[in-house]
Amino acid sequence: MPSAPRQSPPSSRLPLRALACAALLLVASGCSGLGKYTWVDEYQEKPPPPDASYRIAAGDLLNIRVWNQEALTTQARVRDDGRISLLFLDDVEAAGHSPAMLSQQISTRLKDYINHPVVTVALEQARPIKVTMVGEITNVGPLEIETGASLLQALAGAGGFTEYAHKDRVFVMRQEDGVPVRIRFRYEDLIRAEGKAPTFRLHPGDVVVVE
Repeated sequence: MPSAPRQSPPSSRLPLRALACAALLLVASGCSGLGKYTWVDEYQEKPPPPDASYRIAAGDLLNIRVWNQEALTTQARVRDDGRISLLFLDDVEAAGHSPAMLSQQISTRLKDYINHPVVTVALEQARPIKVTMVGEITNVGPLEIETGASLLQALAGAGGFTEYAHKDRVFVMRQEDGVPVRIRFRYEDLIRAEGKAPTFRLHPGDVVVVE
């Protein structure tokens, strides 16, 4: 009579189970290795305070107009010491003031030379902002970009990705009230103008990480 088919002892199947478990653990550890983050479509940027008017800083180009005084109407670049030079007034402290505050300051000082001076100060060109590019990017390090630049512009300015980059693992690190926030992007969303990714704007001090 034919003998019953032989079955492998339970112990011989253990290595296969162990390998399967190890694979699952590896996948799980790979996912957890991305750390904590928020997708850009879920990110809620904090609105600026109600009184948060623009503050002039070194590098800004200002347009200064004095009504009916063409000789005093000029453009001035804020120097590294935070000052600008104007006719009659020499050095004027500009950094840290809003355009309206600076207008008032210049008007007050011009009263010694002009009757009822009317001064307007407008921001002609904002200083560039600095971000840092790290990871699988061609040019790693600090990068100067225009105020209001997008993430896509920053990636292009840094020379694009290396061949090892994961284009769905682009992160922006920023500080909000001293708390680090990690925002994740997909490159496809940036170039296809999908979701909130294309309208996201970088802030001074942001760190762009490409894994």
